[in-house]
Amino acid sequence: MSKQMVRPGGRSARVQASVHTAARELEAEVGRDGLTVPLIAQRAGVTPSTIYRRWGDLTQLLSDVAVERLRPETTPQDHGGLESDLTAWAEQFLDEMASPAGRAYIRDALLGDPDGSNAGQCSAYAADQVDVILTRAAGRGEDTPGVETVVDHVVAPLMYRILFRPAGLDAAHARGLVAGLLEGDAAEK
Repeated sequence: MSKQMVRPGGRSARVQASVHTAARELEAEVGRDGLTVPLIAQRAGVTPSTIYRRWGDLTQLLSDVAVERLRPETTPQDHGGLESDLTAWAEQFLDEMASPAGRAYIRDALLGDPDGSNAGQCSAYAADQVDVILTRAAGRGEDTPGVETVVDHVVAPLMYRILFRPAGLDAAHARGLVAGLLEGDAAEK
């Protein structure tokens, strides 16, 4: 777990929020290359030592900011059925992660992640969203694959393509992964 997650409430949460906000605002104003810990600290109203103590360095701070930005803001929409819910979610996931901002957040999240906890948190975000979809479908009486099966057959291939083979990656690819998963899942039953 990241250093700053140790004390999530009170002053600690306020400091984290102000530093995250300052980092995002300054990146938009001066660009990534213009970011420095002292500049972020000044904007956030904290000392540079506070940032160094909590995050270690600029890379780890930007990694933490990226993980927070990758957190889904809403639960997946209900489109009435497992296939339509999962397809809509996969298309949105692809759209967000493959965008220039999404790719930058992924890069930042992984760069400042020596122990893999940020990658694990991002994976948990996706798994939690998938779980919402599967739980809703099961509540409607639909047969559902497991969360890890969806991660392995939809999320993982999308992330691999986003990171290493983005050419030609589009919504049709996401739809195909979902259809293949659900067809294969039905064939296994």
